[in-house]
Amino acid sequence: MIRLFRIAACAAALMAVPPAIAADDVRTEVVHFTKGANGTTVKGQIKGYGSVVYKIGASAGQTIRLKLTSKHGATYFNLYGPGKGPGDEALANSSMTDPLNAYEGALPANGDYSVSVYMMRSAARRDEVANYTMEIAIDGKAAAAAPSQDAKVAGTDFNATGQIPCAREAGQPMGQCNFGVNREGNGNGMITVFWPDGGSRVIFFEMNTPTSFDQSQADGDAKMTVDQNSDLYIVTIGGQRFEIPEAVMAGG
Repeated sequence: MIRLFRIAACAAALMAVPPAIAADDVRTEVVHFTKGANGTTVKGQIKGYGSVVYKIGASAGQTIRLKLTSKHGATYFNLYGPGKGPGDEALANSSMTDPLNAYEGALPANGDYSVSVYMMRSAARRDEVANYTMEIAIDGKAAAAAPSQDAKVAGTDFNATGQIPCAREAGQPMGQCNFGVNREGNGNGMITVFWPDGGSRVIFFEMNTPTSFDQSQADGDAKMTVDQNSDLYIVTIGGQRFEIPEAVMAGG
């Protein structure tokens, strides 16, 4: 039975990280499960200060199960949350789990998790070689998005309405556009911007950050860029420009 342990209680211990290694000693592989499967087994080899980082996409509320098998007695893995990796604080260090080299736990956030397989410094200094097998599985459903508590603006389907600075053409001075926002919970939703001369543009956001737009054939190869200045997001889509306060997405 794999014993679960509290991340908070072990935070100090989990600061342990693999030996410092050169960037070209790290190999990264993206893990994909076959259709209908919730796990896979990968095999690999590391030598000395080399390491392999496996990237696994998962959602908050799901459970990850990891098991490393190797005849080499000084090979372990670290599990890192989204946006983190070797050198950062780990969610789990398999040299400290019970049993060793096995971990099972609920995931706290959506994103790509990293599993780094590495060799302890004493063995790495001797340039030892380790062959290993890693079992990776993701179980359970993602946590349901929290329902939005926003009331609808009377007479509309929006949670909030107002105006934001906008420009429809490149080089055009910024004017004001009416908008309506639909908040879906967990910082996700969409903003519909209405052009003064007719038509509209929809900008989608995740975690209170603009991420995509309602691209159509008329947009051609227009790209979207997002810059942030404090709590203001400057969004460009081709020649179009928008200035969106974070409060539009977050509420309040």
